[in-house]
Amino acid sequence: MSITVRAAAKINLHLGVGRARKDGFHPLDTVYQAIGIHDDLTLTAADDLGVTTHVAAHIDPAAVPDGPDNIVLRAARLLAGHAGVPATGAFEVRKDIPVAGGMAGGSADAAAALVAYDRLRDLRTSDDDLLALAAELGSDIPFSLVGGTARGTGRGEQVTPVEDLHSWWWVAVPTTEGLSTPAVYAHFDRLRPDAPVVPASAEPVLAALATGEPLRLARALHNDLQEPAIDLRPELGDLIALGEAEGALRGMVSGSGPTVVFLCDSADGARATAAGLSGAGHEVVLTATGPVAGAHLVE
Repeated sequence: MSITVRAAAKINLHLGVGRARKDGFHPLDTVYQAIGIHDDLTLTAADDLGVTTHVAAHIDPAAVPDGPDNIVLRAARLLAGHAGVPATGAFEVRKDIPVAGGMAGGSADAAAALVAYDRLRDLRTSDDDLLALAAELGSDIPFSLVGGTARGTGRGEQVTPVEDLHSWWWVAVPTTEGLSTPAVYAHFDRLRPDAPVVPASAEPVLAALATGEPLRLARALHNDLQEPAIDLRPELGDLIALGEAEGALRGMVSGSGPTVVFLCDSADGARATAAGLSGAGHEVVLTATGPVAGAHLVE
């Protein structure tokens, strides 16, 4: 018996970052959107617990943690412990979301693992408990369960869905060389010793989303981690300039990077921008629309 769950990549339309708290986490005010770049996870009943990962061509297999630290196995053990059942099952993950790319690829896999384990074992875990377990695993994982468009507060784990009735077109350019999220936050601290206690508000992006106007959303996009990411990887700034020259309304580092995403005015606009970036020598250029569903069963 087996079950397959699909989980989507996330991008941050707004990422306001405040001064680090005493616990080391940074307060955030963010707007997440799930977009149509997915990982698929299949769980099959087994006597032991293990995971096999297959990656797309643009992902370095060595970048995916194996052994007991794999986020999929950690999610399964956490939910099994919560339910009081043995942690067993054979996971197979097919990854298309960039690793260490600022698009919550690991979080998507963890969310998929929670849903798959709950459904295969018929645990009937409440939504509140699943969200609480997800928050224990990582700040982005609750959103990976919820999907769509949502506002995140706290350290990002407190997720409130946002009504978003429009379709938005994106182009994403990943790289095989990831960028450590802790390293980007540490560099943010160095560059912004005067960072505010309260992060920049997401309200401008929420207002732009409500209009359905791509140009207005483009003008409102904001990421406090873009400056430290570009300072660590200056070529990201060149990539943003190139994508905008190829017709994108706005380019932005996705989360902590190094994936760069571009908002376009339409499907045709996204295809044109992607073609321009490919023609300029970027081997992997992905187009996607959002918002899409969070972790869900695939028939």
